[in-house]
Amino acid sequence: MKINLCTGTSVLLAAICLLTLTNRSARAAEGTPGIGLKLVAEGFTSPTALLTLDDGSGRLLVADQIGVVYLLTKDGTKAEQPFFDVRSRLAKLNEGFDERGLLGLALHPRFKENHKLYLTYSAPLRASAPQEWFKDSDFKVEDTCTFRLSEFKVLPNDSALLDPASERVLLEIDKPYFNHNGGCIAFGPDGYLYISVGDGGNANDEGRGHSPQGNGQDTTVLLGKILRIDVDKGNPYGIPADNPFADGKKGRPEIFAYGLRNAWRIAFDRSGSHELFAGDVGQTMYEEVDIIVKGGNYGWNLREGFHCFNPKDALHPQEDCPKVGAGGEPLLDPALEYKNINGNRRDPEARGISVTGGYVYRGKALPQLEGKYVFGDWSRNFALPDGVLLVASRPASAAEKVWSLKPLELISPQKIGAFVVAFGQDAEGELYVLTNGRNMVTGNTGKVYKLAPM
Repeated sequence: MKINLCTGTSVLLAAICLLTLTNRSARAAEGTPGIGLKLVAEGFTSPTALLTLDDGSGRLLVADQIGVVYLLTKDGTKAEQPFFDVRSRLAKLNEGFDERGLLGLALHPRFKENHKLYLTYSAPLRASAPQEWFKDSDFKVEDTCTFRLSEFKVLPNDSALLDPASERVLLEIDKPYFNHNGGCIAFGPDGYLYISVGDGGNANDEGRGHSPQGNGQDTTVLLGKILRIDVDKGNPYGIPADNPFADGKKGRPEIFAYGLRNAWRIAFDRSGSHELFAGDVGQTMYEEVDIIVKGGNYGWNLREGFHCFNPKDALHPQEDCPKVGAGGEPLLDPALEYKNINGNRRDPEARGISVTGGYVYRGKALPQLEGKYVFGDWSRNFALPDGVLLVASRPASAAEKVWSLKPLELISPQKIGAFVVAFGQDAEGELYVLTNGRNMVTGNTGKVYKLAPM
């Protein structure tokens, strides 16, 4: 039985319904639909990645942070058997908040031919990790991990299952803390694999396992970077000849860009000039979105957003700071920034506390979003599920550099009421919002929504 709530007698309810109907009428008059969230699937813990299984079926793969990859039909039904379970290979996760786990998922551009895909996950810390870490008085091995990138293949006779014995480890990076892992992976239009790696954790880009100048600025380490490798050459991988430090003389050859704190979700624009976008999580005052270019230095830990960073007092940015890196290269500005509530509690322009990178919209269902960057913020409150969706528009002229920013207004629901963990994109360019109802990696409050016309 369907119930029309707008026929109720409550004055408040009637007002809400009138406002909703008015908004929909206004949208209709403009010739564009309103935007809502359509529930696709639920029962996850904390989904971190979504993409189309490129086998012609239209099915979706969803990676859950706890270590399981699920296969969904077009209508959102989960396959009875998980596509893959990596939990036995993970570091033991905290029962509360944790940034480790299964973090990234990408299909090889020629998946239909070679059946290869790639995962990034937090493995237990290797015995070969720097021994000086163990001498730190606050060192706890259970709070560390080794960042691992691995190649897998689906079973030769069943594309709905990954072969657990097919793992080929490509890259491992020891991490001194549990946070700032990055872990998003994406193949670029050049066919190379791009990998986001956090600065190692802790605060200020300082502490155990951090270089004196900070890992973000140290090109001899892989932490705090965007990496680019060739998975089709070399052993275990090749280095693209035009990587900034391909010769290894002034930096690690895998590095594509640096000066990043924790690029939480990266994605290429599937159209236009195929720019690479990264949502780089700030520390205290500002969150930023960067357009990543080869050899770019994005400033961390010298800067946070457009502003100088002060490691001695993060709430009070320094008035002046270097404008170039150690090699004389310019520190690049972000495409946009917004204020972090933690450092700007009374400022109405503060949007949230941790940026979640998204995608440039290239679908057909929501024409008003065409060419705009759709992303979000994890939450406005660490303890409460209050994530927000945001949309950024390209500058009107080439002379302008900063993208404009505004909230993404939803018809239904008007508030997400969950933590925004990640975004996904299907074969048609339509976008998905991946959420967790809790600020931890336990339970089954994780959901997958699709941005849909309403």
